[in-house]
Amino acid sequence: MLVAIVGATGTGKSALSLDIASSLAERGRAAEIVNADAMQLYRGMDIGTAKLPVSMRRGIPHHMFDVLSVADEASVADYQTKARAAIADVQSRGAVPILVGGSGLYVSSVLYDFRFPGTDPVIRERLEQELVERGPGALHQRLKLLDADAANAIGPSNGRRLVRALEVIEITGEPFGSGLPDESSFSQPTTVIGVSAPRPILVDRLDARVRQMWEDGLLDEVERIGAATMGVTASRAIGYAQAIAQIDGRMPGAEAIEQTAALTRRYARRQVGWFRRYPATTWVDSDDPLRLQVSLDRIGL
Repeated sequence: MLVAIVGATGTGKSALSLDIASSLAERGRAAEIVNADAMQLYRGMDIGTAKLPVSMRRGIPHHMFDVLSVADEASVADYQTKARAAIADVQSRGAVPILVGGSGLYVSSVLYDFRFPGTDPVIRERLEQELVERGPGALHQRLKLLDADAANAIGPSNGRRLVRALEVIEITGEPFGSGLPDESSFSQPTTVIGVSAPRPILVDRLDARVRQMWEDGLLDEVERIGAATMGVTASRAIGYAQAIAQIDGRMPGAEAIEQTAALTRRYARRQVGWFRRYPATTWVDSDDPLRLQVSLDRIGL
């Protein structure tokens, strides 16, 4: 079986996954954690992604963390293959894999039957050039005309995904959404636990987390990584793009923090919308003292 812990950033998914894994171990069933946060795939991007330090992982094996260089471009198709292999490896040892993360497309690619259309380098190059010349807003407006659902899901600022959606539409002649996962059935027996928090509480947490990122040394982390070495995906990650702008003198520190907080809040709203579509999900409140027991009862182990 597979357990998935999903929800918006800042809701305590990592803490719950550790509690579940520890509780299963106490019951004689080992568990291991598999990352489904796209930015936590990157080595060195720790503070801005709220990556759990090894020292706080309670000795529980963690997979799909720090598997990419910051120069690499993350790919859902590549992630799907490697994450499913990691899950199968955990299961082969008789342990329970716990998939944890808030990157909706990455989670869905593992949980559901999701096949990726091919790519066309000529179309891709043309769209990427248009992205550079006209910006993501223009691509987003075009996608809204072709596939409004996909445009709403992707948002107006994610240029890389906008290019991919328009590429798939041009290649297949079908809406990009038609290639999204069939969420009517899992690819294997799965228990999904969703972690939520009341919006006012979550907003306060997210704003505090962003301020803490700067206090914890996000600027130093970016300078250690070297902005010049970061690929498109890594350099445009929320928080990192703003830190780079601050370091380069293009944005005051207060503005960088506020912009990061605003984008984080917007991202959390999209995450909530994405995961609320998942059928048969058991939702627990992040501050509910019974959230662990409810999760264990749902898992049934």
